[in-house]
Amino acid sequence: MNDTPSQVSARRYWPLGQLVLARLREFWREPEAVFWVYGFPVLMTVVLGIAFRNKPVERVHVDVAEGPGAPSVKEMLKNDKEERFEAEIHDVDSCRQRLRTGKVELVVVPASSAEGSSTGKGSQRRYEYLFVPGRPESRLARSEVDSLLQDKAGRKDAAEVKEEKVDEPGGRYIDFLVPGLLGMGLMGGGLWGVGFVTVDMRIRKLLKRFLATPMRRADFLAALMISRLIFMVPEVLILLVFARLAFGVTIAGSLVAVVVLILLGAVSFAGIGLLVASRARTIEAVSGLMNLIMLPMWLFSGVFFSSERFPDWLQGFIWVLPLTPLNNALRAVMLDGMSLASQWAEMALLAGWGLVTFVLALRWFRWR
Repeated sequence: MNDTPSQVSARRYWPLGQLVLARLREFWREPEAVFWVYGFPVLMTVVLGIAFRNKPVERVHVDVAEGPGAPSVKEMLKNDKEERFEAEIHDVDSCRQRLRTGKVELVVVPASSAEGSSTGKGSQRRYEYLFVPGRPESRLARSEVDSLLQDKAGRKDAAEVKEEKVDEPGGRYIDFLVPGLLGMGLMGGGLWGVGFVTVDMRIRKLLKRFLATPMRRADFLAALMISRLIFMVPEVLILLVFARLAFGVTIAGSLVAVVVLILLGAVSFAGIGLLVASRARTIEAVSGLMNLIMLPMWLFSGVFFSSERFPDWLQGFIWVLPLTPLNNALRAVMLDGMSLASQWAEMALLAGWGLVTFVLALRWFRWR
């Protein structure tokens, strides 16, 4: 049985698939868009990973005031096993000037006291420390230098102390940063990659042309979200592979769980992008709305530092921001090895954002 021409035409006409293919072609013809989607997250990882890399112990700059005990104090500081100190000898006035101008963190003024000699206890070493209490590095230098000099003088600790230096993947800043960059990339891609593109098509009158076709509104909006998900796959892979090769970032939990969270985050932010673009008619309007939405999440949702640093009265607001549960869930799986089921609350919140915003966008969207 032969099909009629109308049946053949109906099979060939698949609005959703054609719209997705059109969006893919349009994206790859824009080199600047390719850079911002794939190159910029890697660039951010390189810059921040280098800036906050694990560094060797920073040396403490100490001045020793001239006097009879100055050479011995300098020698003790110089012979520290961990090589933490750089010491120089100057007169007291020069030492004070160098401390005030930030050239050193601490000044040690050695003195000798024979107060205990009459009681048979012998001479006692005495040190005076000059430091700036408002500078954390100066207070730290005072503590470290005093600990060293007291040990050299024969101090015995009352409690036995055992130390273990922990420096392994999962505890570094770059390990904390990569999930935040993933979340930030998904947020930016959903808002700019969907919302901005939609408004740009409205300005160029492309949406009016779509309106004249036998295409449903749901097909158009779904095509935008699907194309965003397709763009997201290489974006995430590039970032994770680069972080692994360049900085040794590993995933402690399930890779499948990470993929599920990334897909859920991408859908949620694509829905928000559609909602933002549903009525905006100008680039200025949509840019302002997207910046208004993204700025609180950049600041509060724990991209570059933990959101727990903010006061308790802000935590409720921070929790409902969609980027917060996404970042928290990604870090829980990638750093702590938590299961996907343990993140059900974060996933429910993300799914709620995606569902509600897509339904509202579907209702309020206009072609013109």
